Amino acid sequence: MRILVVEDDRKVASFLAKGLREEGYSVDVANDGDDGLLKARVHEYDLLLLDVMLPGRSGLETVRELRASESMVPILLLSARDSREDIVLGLDAGADDYLTKPFALDELLARVRALLRRGGAARPDRLMYDDVELDRVAHRATRKGERLDLTPKEFQLLEFLLLNAERVVRRTELLEKVWDLHFDPMSNVVDVHVGNLRKKLRETGDRELLHTVRGVGYVLHREAPR
Repeated sequence: MRILVVEDDRKVASFLAKGLREEGYSVDVANDGDDGLLKARVHEYDLLLLDVMLPGRSGLETVRELRASESMVPILLLSARDSREDIVLGLDAGADDYLTKPFALDELLARVRALLRRGGAARPDRLMYDDVELDRVAHRATRKGERLDLTPKEFQLLEFLLLNAERVVRRTELLEKVWDLHFDPMSNVVDVHVGNLRKKLRETGDRELLHTVRGVGYVLHREAPR
């Protein structure tokens, strides 16, 4: 699942991004309201973590503009303002939840999980292809009903491949979407993780599902590409 963190304090933004990525989420970061609104309109996110006090467009203004454009993405507001009036104002603006600073990371992650279970963005909680199933909320993947022991990055990789099943996905696309990296021709990070994921899928299945398209990328398909 993909989350956008909009936070002007770069240390806080880095802390949040690191904690979320360690839980297996794909994370983008914006440091002001204008950039946050632009990213939220251009990309499809499962959740927004949005600071209230931002340079340029405030968090509340960002929420109002997204809701005015009929965006249903779940939004968790973060703020040092903890009065009842501020919380009511944030929820009335269209936010789904409000968390006051300072907060513990485990509480933030629990609220993130709750909002993702509740949904809002038009993306399925469960992804399936052939005998592979992935639960995006519970962070659980199985093949033929047997649980796959995946690392957070392998889970993200499988999620992206399931979302693009039977379509050849280029290595550059995986670097950008799963690793948040620009293309590095010397990096073998994709090949290593694909190899590990293929091995784990092979251990629990009867047929090969993850194929290499030489010189192009990879494809999740019931049949090997010709």
